Amino acid sequence: MTLFAQQADSPWQPLADRLRPTRLDEVAGQAHLLAPGKPLYEALRQGRLHSMVFWGPPGAGKTTLARLIARQTDAHFVAISAVLSGVKEIRAAVQEARTHLAEQGQATILFVDEVHRFNKAQQDAFLPHIEEGVITFVGATTENPSFELNNALLSRLRTYVLKPLDGDALRRILEKARRTLEADGGGPIMLGDAEAEAIIAFADGDARRMLNLFELAVEMAGGDGGERIIDAALVAALTSEGLRRFDKGGEYFYDQISAMHKSVRGSSPDGALYWFCRMIDGGVDPRYIARRVIRMASEDIGNADPRALTLALNAADSYERLGSPEGELALAQAVVYLACAPKSNAVYKAFNEVMAEVRKRGSLEVPMHLRNAPTKLMQSLDYGKGYRYAHDEPDGYAAGEQYLPDALDGRQFYQPVERGLEIRIGEKLRELRERDRRAREKKGGG
Repeated sequence: MTLFAQQADSPWQPLADRLRPTRLDEVAGQAHLLAPGKPLYEALRQGRLHSMVFWGPPGAGKTTLARLIARQTDAHFVAISAVLSGVKEIRAAVQEARTHLAEQGQATILFVDEVHRFNKAQQDAFLPHIEEGVITFVGATTENPSFELNNALLSRLRTYVLKPLDGDALRRILEKARRTLEADGGGPIMLGDAEAEAIIAFADGDARRMLNLFELAVEMAGGDGGERIIDAALVAALTSEGLRRFDKGGEYFYDQISAMHKSVRGSSPDGALYWFCRMIDGGVDPRYIARRVIRMASEDIGNADPRALTLALNAADSYERLGSPEGELALAQAVVYLACAPKSNAVYKAFNEVMAEVRKRGSLEVPMHLRNAPTKLMQSLDYGKGYRYAHDEPDGYAAGEQYLPDALDGRQFYQPVERGLEIRIGEKLRELRERDRRAREKKGGG
């Protein structure tokens, strides 16, 4: 019998479905939720159902856990997928739950996979039935519920975060899979440690992905009753197109972008380069990274090293000229340079502070001496009167001159840091501000 043969009375199931745990203590990983003393474990042990949402990456066990909760609490289980369902399917599921409760006296767990794909109206459709107690809602999502679920629905759910399965958990699952397939017949399965680790690495925390790959590898290894050998060449062929987890526009996307930005800000070239490579490996558009690098150059380096912005722009231009993969090296150069550069967010802070003042104070009048006076009427109204042309002043600086509106006169928004070029900028500004102070005291007779 081959791996994909079907019993007459038992249709073939994917290996991932066959290996689903049937008891909570068989679940691999997620000890932070399922260990004795943890809130979810204790609630299930005591049979206390409550509505919840599981948030975690693919293959972490969200669906399995929902089914086990139904079994543990002796609840009727109904599953729908937000990818394939709408309000009609929601109503049908709720009616099934209502009928089951009336006829059997049994509570229903309504499991909604990919719940983040439902729109607001569809999510709102669950609310009265959760409130009435007709269903216990269990959702599953790979996206951050804070962003993807309505507040009204989210407030009625307890959020449990599932983690990617670690290497130890995946090894246990892989060994169980090997024993299961050997028990089906077809001969022993020979899988070396190096090949097993390659399969586990390809899975990237996703048990389903690992099992699908392993099942395919066993089938391709053949078997006529003899050994089925999964060698390095076979594993390499099956994993050659594998990409790390990088959900464009999703939680992993923003987490990794954030990690690279914070590594640059924290002056860690190794961290910044690692997250850059993770994103490139995951399939992110390098142009997006280029835009973020340009932003970092202004936000986190600023005038401490103005060359950073130039280098970031040059790197973006180089990528446009070269494309992938050659142009990615120019972006990597910029990322490393920014991480090593002196840091200043002085311009960023000053910009935000001034924008806040602009929005708060509205349209403050331009001081008369700063106004343009191209006509005689404007000149007769004293537009531009008293303006001091800086180039005609000693050292090219009109000490004591006012350049802000009257309500903001004397405010100092830009405060250079004591790093990089801003050390010299700060020294220069302190000198000029002292000259302003003396000139104004002299003008005021002080």
